[in-house]
Amino acid sequence: MRVVLQRVSKASVTIGGRVAGAIGPGFCLLVGFTHGDTSEQVDWMAEKVAGLRLFSDAEGKMNLGLSEVQGALLVISQFTLYGDTARGRRPSFVDAARPETAIPLYQRFLAALRGRGLEVASGEFGADMQVEIHNDGPVTLILERAP
Repeated sequence: MRVVLQRVSKASVTIGGRVAGAIGPGFCLLVGFTHGDTSEQVDWMAEKVAGLRLFSDAEGKMNLGLSEVQGALLVISQFTLYGDTARGRRPSFVDAARPETAIPLYQRFLAALRGRGLEVASGEFGADMQVEIHNDGPVTLILERAP
């Protein structure tokens, strides 16, 4: 499981001309799954994201978490995180989990985040989406939990 996390001042996802999800301050998560990923990795990642302290305290240090700043999450499925560009000019996506594996993991991830009391907006798995991200900082992390 791979997540690109960006701290945002706001973010939204549009599908077919309609806004499917939008948040104010918080994290935008681009999420990809690979073969062998399990619910254990998903639960670990939800706990990791929920506990990260990436917002500034009164002294300007990254010391506050999502719940302390009333932050939200925008979660976008993105199989291209497992694109391999080592050979040729066209990426190979053989390392990305197939939808029958990835969709239940994606849904579990959303539920695990919500189960931790977080406000979660999301895109639609497999849809053509336009994602607007206002990266704050900028702060960007790559989180990975291998099977």
